[in-house]
Amino acid sequence: MRKWILFWITSTIFLINAPSADAQSQGKAPRIGALHLGTKNVAAPFIESFERGLKELGYIVGSNLLVEYRYAEGKAEKYSQLAAELAALKPALIVVWGTDVADAAKRTTTTIPIVFALADRPDVLGLVSSLARPGGNLTGLTTLNFELTNKRLELLKEAIPGLSRVVVLSMHHPLVSVTVKEAEATARSLGVRLQTTEIKSPNDLDGAFNRLAKDHPEALLLLPAREAVYGPPAVSRALNHRLPTIGSQALITETGGLISYGPRTSDMSFRTATYVDKILKGAKPADLPVEQPTKFEFIINLKTAKQIGITIPPNVLARADRVIR
Repeated sequence: MRKWILFWITSTIFLINAPSADAQSQGKAPRIGALHLGTKNVAAPFIESFERGLKELGYIVGSNLLVEYRYAEGKAEKYSQLAAELAALKPALIVVWGTDVADAAKRTTTTIPIVFALADRPDVLGLVSSLARPGGNLTGLTTLNFELTNKRLELLKEAIPGLSRVVVLSMHHPLVSVTVKEAEATARSLGVRLQTTEIKSPNDLDGAFNRLAKDHPEALLLLPAREAVYGPPAVSRALNHRLPTIGSQALITETGGLISYGPRTSDMSFRTATYVDKILKGAKPADLPVEQPTKFEFIINLKTAKQIGITIPPNVLARADRVIR
């Protein structure tokens, strides 16, 4: 009898003090921050790919991994504010989409690991010491987007052989001036004249296109800086002016642009999960080399071509990885 009484008392004490399975899983689940430079809608495909990558590694968001998402909605003044907001939560790490967002996060904290899912030339801009040995609290994936600008010009000329005047729409960014100079040299070799128009925000687009209408450009080239933010609105206005547009992201052709060529950003967001996994398991960003893309995508929007009266040469169409009809 005494043994049964002792067993009952011990069991009761254990049940009272033991946390529930849900509480245990919540207590053990690490928390990370995630900051995208665009709106929630623009970010959706990137987030979907990211969470799919996490799932393949055994992480279920909301179960054994908690993610605090923030969206800057294309407003540069919100980058630092939201980065600080996430840092205050003391997450295990912060994932960011966008070069300028990565820079804002770096200025916010030197101790919390930061993983950039998409960043342009992070070594040149000082986000990391080098691609092979980042050296600080940042690492991730670089896009090669600026480096591919000349290739996009060549593709545009192949798609529209008679092309002679292209307007370059860009926003203020430290890589823009160098990229434009390189693009001008390529344009000359192709017999194309470039005209650059800089905008400070998507609110400047209407004024920019009104000015451009007077010069009668034949195509629009989007530079990568903040393309996810001002790209779709620019494409919409370009279509109103019957201007074919070329950019780096699938988002451009999916919203009506004629051509896009660049790394598969969905694949890069998917690969970002591997960095999260390694850091959560104890790796340091300083020791994780920055990854460069290996998969690139050439997309042509044939529906847009027909809408604005352009016939894409069959040999160019045959090389596309994807054709939107």
